[in-house]
Amino acid sequence: MPASPEERRQAAPQSAPQSVTRVIRILEVLCARAGPVSLADLARALATPKSSLAALLRGLAEEEFVVAVDGAWRLGPGAYGLGSALLEARRRLSTPDLLREGMRRLAGASGETVLFAVADADGQTLTYVDVIESRNAVRFAVAVGDRRPLYATAGGRMLLAARTSTEVQAYLQQLRPERLTSTAETDKVRLAAVIASAREASVAQTVDQAADGVTGTAALIHDASGHVPGALVVAAPSARSQDRLAELRGLVREEAATISRSLGWRDKTPDQAAAIPAS
Repeated sequence: MPASPEERRQAAPQSAPQSVTRVIRILEVLCARAGPVSLADLARALATPKSSLAALLRGLAEEEFVVAVDGAWRLGPGAYGLGSALLEARRRLSTPDLLREGMRRLAGASGETVLFAVADADGQTLTYVDVIESRNAVRFAVAVGDRRPLYATAGGRMLLAARTSTEVQAYLQQLRPERLTSTAETDKVRLAAVIASAREASVAQTVDQAADGVTGTAALIHDASGHVPGALVVAAPSARSQDRLAELRGLVREEAATISRSLGWRDKTPDQAAAIPAS
């Protein structure tokens, strides 16, 4: 006996991940809007057919995650209840705990020393405030509290990349860079280009800049408000890093994004999110 349309729909698990993603995007759009959102507006925001969204909205309405209001949709009591539960769960995990958990993951994945760096009040330096050392016999060693100049370190260049272009120009104008190693970059024009590149790529990497034989790779951490509490850094001996520079960039960027998401950061608004392919 031929399968019914409902049976065929239930037998298509490959569509489930896409449906889950669409549900999340629907809720994000409704969270971001002050009032109810029409089906047409949702379809435009998510670049998704109205027919696909209508079925998901009906399912969400059954659980009271959304409610219909004059032909439009808004969040329902189920969504607010879930939000309260999530906030309580988030409260039990402090920011330092979430950061350190991510640092441990990155140390395990990279096999190298992982640092968390924060910008100092003077606007010129950074301080390493947390460290997880590599288990390798030959490793980069740094003590909590050590300070480094922003321009010469991967973490510092990312912290500079978080500033506006005007603020970076002001920083470079008063900078008197020292050549800390034989290969250290001290040309301000090239430093400006390096910072701009780091901003665009969301990752910075230095080789033998602040110290001979050390390769640093860094990405920014963001919190729910968009504030940058600091930079996540992998520091490794340059001799061991040269064949895996791209790998380290990917690992650091991915883990920084994971930590930032755990802190509530969303790097794109729902309306700017990449379109989900239509089914």
